[in-house]
Amino acid sequence: MASAQSRRMTSRPKGLADQLNLLDPAMSPGAADGHRARLRTRLLAAGPEALADHELLELVLCLALPRRDTKPIARALLVRFGSFAGAISAPINDLRSVEGMGEAGAAALRTVQSAALRLVRAEISDRPVMENWDRLMDYLSAVMARERVEQFRVLFLDGRNRLIADEAQSRGTVNHTPVYPREVVKRALELHATALIVVHNHPSGDPAPSQADIEMTREIKAAAKALSIVLHDHVIVGNGSWLSFRREGLL
Repeated sequence: MASAQSRRMTSRPKGLADQLNLLDPAMSPGAADGHRARLRTRLLAAGPEALADHELLELVLCLALPRRDTKPIARALLVRFGSFAGAISAPINDLRSVEGMGEAGAAALRTVQSAALRLVRAEISDRPVMENWDRLMDYLSAVMARERVEQFRVLFLDGRNRLIADEAQSRGTVNHTPVYPREVVKRALELHATALIVVHNHPSGDPAPSQADIEMTREIKAAAKALSIVLHDHVIVGNGSWLSFRREGLL
């Protein structure tokens, strides 16, 4: 008959890690290598859509952590950040706090994010941005949608509406960022830009403009117009959505 102590051990409630199957039994080196090889084969044969988010995270992390079983780390990241996109764009300090990540794992995820942003940015750099609006919104969402504080960016355009520069002008708090129209216009002159698109995010997720947003846009438009610079749009990026002042008739 089982002792009272063993009955208590068997019937103890499962913790979160057990319920989500995060703490898999340790793999032998050979088993881990075989598992990773199968993931790589599937990725190369069928493309990234053939891998679940946790499997893609596993592959990324195994490049930085070759001696670790990265499966439980990948699943812990998904529990913490919700998705592959959420994990690679999470703040560095938050990534470091996930057990097993360390500097190497955090750097690997940040590298993937940087590569993804550069790829999307390259797709909007060679064409007039107003003719490539959907890709522009993809880029801005990737850069700003998961920011935890407000960030104000300016896209500086040439006479053919091609991107000269994309610069973050300021960062603020969860619901405010300081914007100085004279500085925006001064920078446009330095870059010989003839048009602008200004962008900021709402960490709350709701892209609806405040009265302060509307007034700030009018000030930038007036300052730019005085120097023959066109303000094409002001875009507010939320979480999974965005709002265009021009399309809403606010510009």
